[in-house]
Amino acid sequence: MKLSTHPLWLVGFRPFFGLACLSGLSLPIIWVLLFTGAIQPPQTSFSIVQWHAHEMFFGFGWAILGGFLLTSTKNWVRVRGYHGSSLMFLAAAWISERAGMWFEGSWSSLLFRFSNNLFLVSTGAMLLWTLVRHRKNDSFRDNYYFLLIIPAFLVAKNLMLGTDHIQIGWSMALGLFRMAFLVMLERTLTQFMKNVFQATILRNTVLDTAIKGVALILVCESLIPPQLSGWLDLLLALLLSGRFVFWKPQLAMRRLDLGIMYLGYIAIIAQLVIAFSIQVAHPVWIGTVSVHVFTFGVMGLIIPAMVIRISKGHTGRKVVFEAADKLALWIMMLALVFRIIATQIYPTGYIEWLYLAATCWFVCFSILGWRYIPFLLQPRIDGKAY
Repeated sequence: MKLSTHPLWLVGFRPFFGLACLSGLSLPIIWVLLFTGAIQPPQTSFSIVQWHAHEMFFGFGWAILGGFLLTSTKNWVRVRGYHGSSLMFLAAAWISERAGMWFEGSWSSLLFRFSNNLFLVSTGAMLLWTLVRHRKNDSFRDNYYFLLIIPAFLVAKNLMLGTDHIQIGWSMALGLFRMAFLVMLERTLTQFMKNVFQATILRNTVLDTAIKGVALILVCESLIPPQLSGWLDLLLALLLSGRFVFWKPQLAMRRLDLGIMYLGYIAIIAQLVIAFSIQVAHPVWIGTVSVHVFTFGVMGLIIPAMVIRISKGHTGRKVVFEAADKLALWIMMLALVFRIIATQIYPTGYIEWLYLAATCWFVCFSILGWRYIPFLLQPRIDGKAY
């Protein structure tokens, strides 16, 4: 059997969810060890904080987002999708980017820039080509948002690793991921609530468009005057809160697999409210609370549930969250408590809370990797080709 025909390369989520599990269990631990001086940082032209932010957004985050979009876009426009050697190339590009981020100090500037942009440029070009070429078959009219945000990720990435506009870069990255999650939650939660509870949740075109419109503006939040951006944060939080009431959380919270998605939605609102308070009221927060409410509360809660659901459903298995799956989700919720709540209540134990939060990421994604990487390496069990 040719390597390119191995089941791992059948669909985009397979290699990249595997890489996401490996990076999810390792990157937070490595960061805490770097932050506390337990291991020596790599010799790079950028700081370890830049390395950490970049790797969590564009290493771990884009392994998930890339795998999700490579899988979902083919379904949206009803085509075979990228597979085989194309996915092997993208996975190699992702791995070379991780190597470049660590060994940048010993690489030439040209080689580093090439390795650092190859994965995102290639993946973005493939996704955009799929959406544009097959736009007549597109199931979703609002996929034009991806035509805007995918190229913007490349801008955010390069700003994040610069010297003059680091804050603009990470703020853009957060805003772009928030935009992607908002679009994804609209589509998936509508379907999940209908399938599980036969319940219809509010989908109002005007409200949905207003939410995504304000969220798109806030991608450039760091370029907007602070007072104005703060009030835009509050406006988006209020719009999301109003819609949330009509999304029947009292039903969703009965089940962990759906409830954790709703908690991720709440975390988006919480991050916006905190950002508003920082811009307008200037409270005293310990550490970078706003960004970590997003990374732990949104990415940390929603992504494990996505990995479980997609890894089962798209390999022909029944989507049931078993005991080990639920344990992984509870552990990630504990990570949120350690990183966000405990650090504010008892800041003198800040380092210990960081270690505990990172350990929770390690355990959560170790469980997911142990359970689902074997699924990603096997053919579908229902006999379908892909």
